[in-house]
Amino acid sequence: MLVTSFIVCQPAHAQLRVDISGVGATQYPIAIADYAGDAHGQAIAQVIRDDLTRSGQFQLINAAGANLNAESSISYDQWRNRGADYLAYGSITQSGGQYSVSYRLVDSVRKSQIDGVAFTGTEKELRRISHQIADRIYQKITGVRGVFSTRIAYVLQTGNTYELQIADADGQNPQVMLRSKQSIISPAWSPDGKRLAYVSFESGKPVVYLQTLATGTRTPIANFKGNNSAPAWSPNGQQLAIVLSRDSISQIYTMNLDGSGLRRIMRSPLIDTEPFYTPDGGSLVFTSDRGGNPQIYKVSIGGGDAQRVTFNGSYNVSPRISPDASNLVYVTRRGGAFRIAMQNMSSGSEQLLTAGPDDQSPSFAPNGMQILYSSVQGGRSVLAVVSVDGRVRQTLSALSGKVREPTWGPFTN
Repeated sequence: MLVTSFIVCQPAHAQLRVDISGVGATQYPIAIADYAGDAHGQAIAQVIRDDLTRSGQFQLINAAGANLNAESSISYDQWRNRGADYLAYGSITQSGGQYSVSYRLVDSVRKSQIDGVAFTGTEKELRRISHQIADRIYQKITGVRGVFSTRIAYVLQTGNTYELQIADADGQNPQVMLRSKQSIISPAWSPDGKRLAYVSFESGKPVVYLQTLATGTRTPIANFKGNNSAPAWSPNGQQLAIVLSRDSISQIYTMNLDGSGLRRIMRSPLIDTEPFYTPDGGSLVFTSDRGGNPQIYKVSIGGGDAQRVTFNGSYNVSPRISPDASNLVYVTRRGGAFRIAMQNMSSGSEQLLTAGPDDQSPSFAPNGMQILYSSVQGGRSVLAVVSVDGRVRQTLSALSGKVREPTWGPFTN
């Protein structure tokens, strides 16, 4: 009997709570005024404040009593005297079930407006619009694209039930994409953010599936003899790298999305697993114990000899390359604790970003500024985020269940 069912955009039961610690090296003083014109205006401003606070790069200045709308004249000196180098404000109006949100961002030091745009959407879309405004503020001030309107995916285990969930980048608005009595592991976003590849054990062994998020349509794409695991998308979204044990030992293959073009990358006498494409699509980083213990290697997509990448410590697994290809993040075991480490691909220098004791499955944000991972804190399994400089840490705590295998989705617009 098939015990797996797919459920499209069903609200998840467990809401996630954000706890933040640490301070960024540079913080931009900014005031976010409540949006005028509608009762939703306060909630919009609060989402924006929360987003910017979580980045660790902004110092929130109290904007109480501002009474501003999108057409207000701004007293730059007044806000500068309050300590705000920047001020964001706006208006919201509603007509026929549609909301219009007008936003402005000004620089009180240079005494000029630096951004302004209007968004429209339904009441259910107001949170997404708030994230988009926060993204614009973040980019205008830091010069780096914001990730507040992106999504994350993860597996939540509650008792004997496994759920593949997606949520906003702040952990809110979780939706169940798949529910099963068997394990679900290794979710991976397609580059366009429209599909997930993952491994399901519903048939009694690991099989790789593709699922379209908008419709819930799911298809087994790798169901060869033995185990099928560890899917990774090519940057152009045309191929998957997967790990198969069809030839008795786990090896890395690539294949087209229709199941054709299966090709073994290399031949190794020991296990090769956890492939991940470099951003240019020309190489794979992967985990192998070919050197006697698990380490991370790199190989051309065309095959050939693999080069060892990690040399610090005796256990390094789960590699992920940053979007600009400059850094490698992975799980390392040091002093009995599993921690998240980052290595510069040019210099080889390593930085330990977390303290453990059981941090797993790191995943870069699409702008490369933060890393999502699973963690055990206070005996509970949680999602966590750390900035790439290690200064700012967030915990997205599920109310119940074990949260694991997180992966950060791509930019989608």
